Formats: sequence, C-alpha cells, structure tokens
Amino acid sequence: MSTLTLPTPGGLASYTLSPPREFPRATPPFPRIALAAAHVVADPVAEQDPWLDAKIDWDRTIAFRRHLWSLGLGVAEAMDTAQRGMGLDWTAAQQLIRLSLDAAKHTPGAVMASGAGTDHLAAGPDVTVDDVIRAYEEQCAAVEAMGGRIILMASRALAKAARGPDDYVRVYDRVLRQVREPVIIHWLGEMFDPALEGYWGHHDHMAAMEVALEVIAAHADRVDGVKISLLDDQKEIAMRRRLPKGVRMYTGDDFNYAELIAGDEQGHSDALLGIFDPIAPAVGGALAALSKNDLSTFHDILAPTVPLSRHIFRAPTRFYKTGVVFMAWLNGHQEHFVMVGGQQSTRSLQHFSELFRLADQAGLLRDPELAASRMRTLLALHGVA
Repeated sequence: MSTLTLPTPGGLASYTLSPPREFPRATPPFPRIALAAAHVVADPVAEQDPWLDAKIDWDRTIAFRRHLWSLGLGVAEAMDTAQRGMGLDWTAAQQLIRLSLDAAKHTPGAVMASGAGTDHLAAGPDVTVDDVIRAYEEQCAAVEAMGGRIILMASRALAKAARGPDDYVRVYDRVLRQVREPVIIHWLGEMFDPALEGYWGHHDHMAAMEVALEVIAAHADRVDGVKISLLDDQKEIAMRRRLPKGVRMYTGDDFNYAELIAGDEQGHSDALLGIFDPIAPAVGGALAALSKNDLSTFHDILAPTVPLSRHIFRAPTRFYKTGVVFMAWLNGHQEHFVMVGGQQSTRSLQHFSELFRLADQAGLLRDPELAASRMRTLLALHGVA
C-alpha cells in the first residue's frame, strides 16, 4: 500500500494506507429510514466568478445521487449539504430538484425528499412575517408542482423577522395547513448556520423545543417527522420521547448518529444526515446488519466513521461541506476538488490530512492508490513534496 508524508501538528510524518473495507450489501426495506443530504459537483471549467456564480456539473451531480440510491439510501435534495444558501440559490435548487426527481423516476426503489425554504427572500429589516409566509408558500408549491416531497427548511428571514415564538407558530401553522403530504420539519442549529441563532423564538434550545413541539402537536397529521441538527444527543432524545405518535425523529446529529439510530428501550431515530454522503457504503452495510438485529456488526461498521464525522463537522461546523466534497474527490466520484463558491478553501491542509487518515482508518477509501495520488496532488499544491 502507498505511503505518504502528511502534515501533523508536530510536523511532517509518514502514513501508510490500509486496504479498503468490504461492507455488507443489502437492499431496502431497512429498519430505519436513511436519507443522505447530498452535495453538488461544481463545474470547474465554466466561465464564472467562483465567489459569485454557481456553475454545476449536472451529470456528475445526478450520477452521485444514483450512487446513493444503489446503496439503499434515500436522498435529501437541495439541503445545506448541497450548499443551499452558501452558493446554491433557489433558481439552481429548483433545477437540481427537477433533475433529481427525474432520475428517481427511472431508478427502482429510489426515495427522495427536497428542501423548501425561503432563501430567495433576503433577510433584512424590511422583511415581514407575512413576506416569510409567502416565500415558504412559493417554494413549497414549486416542489409539489414537480411531484416532490417537502423537507421544510429553517428560514434565515424568519429568524430575522420574528419578534417571538408566536411568529414561528403563525408561520408554520399557515404553511403546514397547505401542504399536500406530510413534511419533514428541519430545525437547523446555529452551529450549522449562525443566522439561525434563536430559532423558534428562544436562544435556549430547551425553550425552543417547546415551541417546535407545540407546532408539531397541532399539525401531527401534516408532519412526517422532525430533523434536529443541534449536535446534542440528549436534546434529541428528550424531544424524540415527546413526539406525537406516528411522527418520526430524523437525527441530524453528525456526532452521535450511531447510538441514536440504534436507539434504546423507548425508541430510536431515523436519519437525515450530511455525513451519509461520504460514508454511504458503511451506512448501507450497517443498516443491513441492523436488519438482522446484529447490533454488534452495526456498531463495528459505524464506530470508525464517527471520528471522521466529528472531524468533518468540527467548528466552524458550517464548513463541513468542504470535507464532504473532498471525500467525493478522493473516492473518484468527481475529477476535481473545486466547490461552488470557492468553498474548497475553507479548511486547512492539516485538516485535510487528518481527514485522509481517518477515512482510511474507517475503510472508506475505496481505491487507496487513487486516493493517495489525489492527496499527493493536494500536498504539492500546498508546497509539501
């Protein structure tokens, strides 16, 4: 196996790769719903100003969705992993949703849900709560018109316009009364997006949870589930135990997903996670083991992925997409390490080097020689021979 010289906090050190791990293969139905929030592949040769324009390689982007479906995972489309609000605007998101829905129709067993939010409405002092409602209505109608299922994303404009919890209740009440099918509500924490600080009208997460639970209880027939991304397993479990019967908890905890999916004597979480994008083969294998009630193999597969996930999602957490795309490049799902908005620059060479080591230790570099060659290219670009 290849040996590389990688930066560490103490200087340069040699690292020898291991063989990739072979994960069990299985097909749904699995005992948990598993949706991967998928990234988009930038077009690196298009004429553009990368900080301002979003040029997408649609063929590669859709091919990656087919890869996820082939492993038995569903796709959560046009979410923050796809750089929604960080390079991907609503116009491009609509095209992404349309193309993915078309691909899903031609993929037996494909499961998909799509983000609807208010990101075409810039948050500002003149934006009202009624403006937010109209923005949600517009995007929800667009997703439903394409035949899509809705993930109701958190709104930066609402976080700015709301004067308290009652405004959140009013907005979600209006929107949920109009949806055709039950939706997944996404509570994205401020660690993922600082503009969402104080969502649900409270800076304290437990107080905010009371508002969210009030909304869900009032519209339980319109809510398939809630995804919370707070990176706190105890808060998720506390909310999970109070959800109305039939409403799912979709873990968005990229630090503690293994235990939350496995569950306890009082229940479990399904999953809608950005980390499922780079670790999809392991997830498919773990869910195959869970189908046989083989918790030992389930944890044996997922345990090595957790240090990798915690590294990718380390603070500033909003830059996690860079690690996701880096993994896609290492594994040959795209021919370049270029991102929408130039986001490949958000992490350091030491960060990438540790990510490389952790991915190898989790058995997730499917072609170690290819990964080593690409890592050497990155090292050379940073002046490390």
